[in-house]
Amino acid sequence: MPQRDSFLNTLLVAAVLCVVCSLAVSSAAVILRPRQEANELLDQQKNVLDATGLAMGEYGVPPSSLSRSQIEELNSWISSELVDLETGEIIEGGDAASYNMSEALSDSERSVAITDPEYDIGEPRRPKVMRVSFVKQPGSEKIQQVVLPVFGKGLWGTLYGYLAVKSDMETIQGITFYQHKETPGLGGEVDNPNWKRQWEGKKLYDDGEPAAEVKKGPADKSDPYAVDGLSGATITSRGVQALLRYWSSDDGYGPFLRNMAEKLDVEETGA
Repeated sequence: MPQRDSFLNTLLVAAVLCVVCSLAVSSAAVILRPRQEANELLDQQKNVLDATGLAMGEYGVPPSSLSRSQIEELNSWISSELVDLETGEIIEGGDAASYNMSEALSDSERSVAITDPEYDIGEPRRPKVMRVSFVKQPGSEKIQQVVLPVFGKGLWGTLYGYLAVKSDMETIQGITFYQHKETPGLGGEVDNPNWKRQWEGKKLYDDGEPAAEVKKGPADKSDPYAVDGLSGATITSRGVQALLRYWSSDDGYGPFLRNMAEKLDVEETGA
């Protein structure tokens, strides 16, 4: 009879344990994947709502304090479309629900190289198509805001966020960053609600040119384009300014915002 603590038995037990653990981990991943996807969608909805200010307007609290049912209720205000960034046109019949920006960025057929940009966001590529969201009160076709995904380099990595623009297509409603690697207490202050609140009502353009600005120090409160700089975080501040100007320029959403402004103006005037 072979010894129970022999090398062969030890190897056999280790192999069985590896197989059992691998099966358990794989099964858990498969079983939990739908829940993970639901949580990812919920997190995305919270961040879009944060940029729009809808949660504060309707409930007086940030999206993080809302229940799932309240988030779903407010999400009924949000609809999404795919936009061709080069033409600024909405892609009719585009599958906005399944769009994934990371996948688009990693596909050379679905993205373009960023070369010699006027406003440098420190990234090598951007998608050819982006998913934008429209804010409309349920039962109404009137667009109140558009929400634009934005990204660009900070100090330690890429800042990913949403920029909400009011119906004139040039006044900022809000901005939020849902993923970044900035230093807590310094560049990480991009998450500070007090700092983010300064953006509401600021203008994206000065005579048609991107003009949103993050000052090195305190901003003049009467300045229609600028907010306070992030103390001790000059590079992060520059990164936020660059991404706002890039994405509002003709390299980003500029053509789309002009198209939307003209469309809404025609609808309002009936011309």
